[in-house]
Amino acid sequence: MPTVWVLGAGQLGAMLKQAAYPLAINVEPVEPESEQLPNIIDGDTVTVEREQWPDTPVTRHMSQQRGFMNADIFGKIADRFHQKTMLDTLGINTAPWRSVEVNTKAESLHAELGPDVLLKRREGGYDGKGQYWLYEDQGDEVPTDWLGTGIAEKKIPFNEELSLVGARDKDGNKVFYPLTLNLHSNGILMASISPLSRVAHLQPMAESMLGKIMDSANYIGVMAMECFRVGEQLIVNELAPRVHNSGHWTQAGACVSQFEMHLRAVCDLPIKAPEVRGQSVMINIIGVEREIAWLKIPSTQCYWYGKDVRPGRKLGHININHPQKSAVQTALNELRKLLPENYQDVFNWVEKELKRI
Repeated sequence: MPTVWVLGAGQLGAMLKQAAYPLAINVEPVEPESEQLPNIIDGDTVTVEREQWPDTPVTRHMSQQRGFMNADIFGKIADRFHQKTMLDTLGINTAPWRSVEVNTKAESLHAELGPDVLLKRREGGYDGKGQYWLYEDQGDEVPTDWLGTGIAEKKIPFNEELSLVGARDKDGNKVFYPLTLNLHSNGILMASISPLSRVAHLQPMAESMLGKIMDSANYIGVMAMECFRVGEQLIVNELAPRVHNSGHWTQAGACVSQFEMHLRAVCDLPIKAPEVRGQSVMINIIGVEREIAWLKIPSTQCYWYGKDVRPGRKLGHININHPQKSAVQTALNELRKLLPENYQDVFNWVEKELKRI
């Protein structure tokens, strides 16, 4: 049985392990702070559930292995300066940006990027963390601790947020899932919907963009591309060289989930176009205690990550899938009753978008 070692032992690693069983693959997630080095042998594969990691004996050991997949790409994507530079070099639409140097002034950023400028840390930052807005009309200055550590982006007046998850094998074959519509609150993904016929005409554009990125890096495995839709154009916001939260719906809504697809690609097994099964909605569980009654709702799959409950923390997700949208709506109505008041806006958004599909 081949072994795939996963750098990182969070929920993504756990779901990769779950997806591995039907493929007769042994998946071993590894905590970067572990005191014991994994016993990796020739022929084993090393992949990741995160694009950046602390410098520890374990991470040094794993990243130096011959079977470490995509070793050259993580530095380019984990550092937003290099990620943006790569996108510009490939001619792929991304928000206009500038590097924040040690002597950068807010005045120059506004002159180049407009009145509202978003600062992002070059490294780190997720779920809305590592960001800072500069507003010209408020006379904001670049905070001292941001000088030399970030990039600045122009504010994009987007219509909606879409993501594309795709996979590539060692021979350059590529497959893609349908575009996914996403709702974020304070930078945290709250819900995803896929497929959507009203954005299907943008699928070829999205596939061309993500395919070009994966080919340029000779990437093997699953990659996610988060985009803003501005009219009939897509603008790349972020890349993730791994399985991704916005692809969780594929566990219920496709013949091959993103987790299985990633393992197929990195283990040199056939990847195939994922047939979509009906309508899917994914609801993230953020900072909410587990409710056993979720398990009673028809047309749902519940995933609980086993983490300590804290405000703003991703603790699980619920996939809803059915060939009939009416059944999906029924499940949403039942779930709405079992989540706190702050989720009402999420359910209102999902209900509105399901009517537009």
